Amino acid sequence: MPKLWNETIEEHRRAVRDAVLETTAALVMEHGLRAVTMSKIAGESGIGRATLYKYFPDVESIMVAWHERQISGHLHELAELRHGTGGPGERLERVLEAYAFIQQRRHGHGAELGALLHRGGHVAGAEQHLQHFLRELLAEGAQAGDIRDDVSPDELASFCLHALAAAGALASKSAVRRLVAVTLTGLRQPG
Repeated sequence: MPKLWNETIEEHRRAVRDAVLETTAALVMEHGLRAVTMSKIAGESGIGRATLYKYFPDVESIMVAWHERQISGHLHELAELRHGTGGPGERLERVLEAYAFIQQRRHGHGAELGALLHRGGHVAGAEQHLQHFLRELLAEGAQAGDIRDDVSPDELASFCLHALAAAGALASKSAVRRLVAVTLTGLRQPG
């Protein structure tokens, strides 16, 4: 097949997949996981059920694919902040604040959906990636004198991730920012 045809087919498949992911997420958020059917998703997405089944076997697999895409987007956003302008301390602050706001939004899933979305290997892989990524940024900050050097960057990365997970229970942006400020205070060079 000509290259243009293959690219067009791939674009179409990507568009259909994206529409299915977005439609399913919206339906699940509105009605709950158990109330959404493949027929409803197909109808709302504007495709046939047979076509939908070519992409996904069930609603749960669609939501896991949606979540994988969300996590990938979050990691990309955090990586851009990490490699942005400013010194290590400034970049770390931007990364931690963005991560805290991601945590705050994440806790809107509800128990049943949260259990489905967070049981996959994609979550553990993302957490390991984030731990490594923060460890490197903290080591840069320690080298620059912005971050304490009496605790290993690995331990500080774990501290940050656990401390900022508490953002999921916070209702306001100002509360999230205060949590980030307290976390940053714990990272600063004593003295």
